[in-house]
Amino acid sequence: MQEGVRMAIETARSRQAARVTRIRLRVGALSGVVPEALRFAFDVVSRETAAEGAALEIEHVPAACWCGGCAAEFECMDLINECPRCHALSGELRRGRELEIASVEIA
Repeated sequence: MQEGVRMAIETARSRQAARVTRIRLRVGALSGVVPEALRFAFDVVSRETAAEGAALEIEHVPAACWCGGCAAEFECMDLINECPRCHALSGELRRGRELEIASVEIA
């Protein structure tokens, strides 16, 4: 979270803005990140910075695997899953490991 706040503040400075008003993150279900921990860390690392008091929005990204046999995407719970259509095993994760800044609002 510290690096995310640093990047948001750097973005504000580069555009001659005084503050960061909102940071929106995309967090994948399999990213290993706990959203509540991000919120706590955000409150701590944004204190006394241009991001203090900013809103933190966290978008949950569900995990999705790809089945080559069916040429279809399906929701999955971990890295190796069975296709619900053809029952073939799939290890091709399409979504779910994201941990990224989607947008930063400044003022």
